[in-house]
Amino acid sequence: MEAPEDVSVREQLFHDRVRETIICVLLFICLYIVSYLVITHYKRNAEFTIDNSEDATVNKIALWLCTFTLSVSVGAVLLLPLSILSNEVLLSFPQSYYMQWLNGSLIHGLWNIVFLFSNLSLVFLLPFAYFFTESEGFAGSKKGVMARLYETAVVLFLLTLLVLGMVWVASAILDDNMARQSLYDLWEYYLPYLYSCISLFGVLLLLLCTPLGLSRMFNSCWCVFEKLQTIKRLGFSDTNSGFLFLPSEIRKRASPWQRNLGYPLAMLLLLAVTVVCVLIVCYHVVELLFDDTAMPRGMEDPLLGAASFSMFGSLGAAVQVILILYLMISSVVGFYSSPLFTGLRPRAQDTTLTQIIGNCVSLLVLSSALPVFSRTLGITRFDLLGDFGRFNWLGNFHIVFLYNILFAGLTSACLINTLTWTVQRELIRAFGLHKLPSTVSRSTIPLRLLLANGLSKIQ
Repeated sequence: MEAPEDVSVREQLFHDRVRETIICVLLFICLYIVSYLVITHYKRNAEFTIDNSEDATVNKIALWLCTFTLSVSVGAVLLLPLSILSNEVLLSFPQSYYMQWLNGSLIHGLWNIVFLFSNLSLVFLLPFAYFFTESEGFAGSKKGVMARLYETAVVLFLLTLLVLGMVWVASAILDDNMARQSLYDLWEYYLPYLYSCISLFGVLLLLLCTPLGLSRMFNSCWCVFEKLQTIKRLGFSDTNSGFLFLPSEIRKRASPWQRNLGYPLAMLLLLAVTVVCVLIVCYHVVELLFDDTAMPRGMEDPLLGAASFSMFGSLGAAVQVILILYLMISSVVGFYSSPLFTGLRPRAQDTTLTQIIGNCVSLLVLSSALPVFSRTLGITRFDLLGDFGRFNWLGNFHIVFLYNILFAGLTSACLINTLTWTVQRELIRAFGLHKLPSTVSRSTIPLRLLLANGLSKIQ
């Protein structure tokens, strides 16, 4: 009687594995198609329609690698939202026959696949794509794609040795025992340590870019609303309002509902979501002082469908998903708004292949650090799965606590600064001080005159 039961169990495991593989492949195909359409929208077509077939082939191979990397980046962004939503779906439909495919094994497998492909893309594929496009073949060798492939392989091998040697020296300085182990077991100690350093850099980059992006989005939305109100107040037409630097498409599509209701609601929504983020982080700071479980940690066996990861149930889980995606969008906006990375900003049909590679590297670093970023700030209580929870610095209380303090402080400072300048512009316009000549300093105007001018306008 035991043999048939054993066979049935093995068959069930086999079918589960095949089903998970099919789901992962279908999901990756969808992400790859979307990524290819995005890159095709931004790439410079002249680099792929050249007469030299060798260069065209090399550029196409590099483009395929960039598309693969971008699809991995999108998958990394969706890891936490999919995991949180899957848990809520299983809580709502625990006995549903159509939800049996959604389980902890599938989610855990997705985390492992994204982690593996992130390492592969960041360490090998993207450097290979860059060196492949820049290579010309060794001197004296026959020209062709294979000659460029040989040169790229040699350069990439030497670069890998250099990077691994530098990381081994760093690990030897910080922890001698780990450095010795990494020589014996490259996969278990060396590569995770390397990716831990990369993830720490990505989390620090998110710390700097996210507050900047939040401020930038709010300021941009306010400027659009302000210019639309100016057009309405002064009665400018589309032909004589060019000095307002507002695209004609926005002016033509902006209905009275959008001007009077849409943009104000958008600004209030941005403000509300940002304030909620800051309050959650502040609560997490207090929680770190009194609760050890608030520290980010890894989880090997996710128990999906057992309990909600939010104290507010499904509504709280939906808010967590919105906040995670909002922080990712803010970080991307802040990244491209930074003066250091303005040159990487893609332009439709005018982005070189080198810029595409640089954008893919940047987005991969930001997106692969997003799960760690969200869990470190306490945006969600969903613990990190797989190798994402093995980063060395996650267990350091001082790093996590200081990181939360810095994020709350920087975000609050950017938000207050943006609101302060916005209110100041409105007061200057309300008091008519914008009509003063540029030679007159507004800071030298007495407060009594300012108040008198304001009271006279109220009367």
